[in-house]
Amino acid sequence: MAMITSAAHPPWLLDCPIEDLGAAGLPAPSKVRLKLFTLDHRLVRGQLCRLGNADGARVLDRLQRLLGLACTPQGKR
Repeated sequence: MAMITSAAHPPWLLDCPIEDLGAAGLPAPSKVRLKLFTLDHRLVRGQLCRLGNADGARVLDRLQRLLGLACTPQGKR
């Protein structure tokens, strides 16, 4: 899980603005903040929103940069 917060909060280095608010079902300008954590699946009650494809790709790119990972295309390993 990662956190979604208001775009009005002061920026962190790897914040990722959510450009497609409609696809994500968000009512106000927001950003994904890479403040990662784990949560027991039994505590998750459901899905509140889902990022659009372009926003999801940007978040994945920043997460990979943060962790120092390179993305290898499927089947090319």
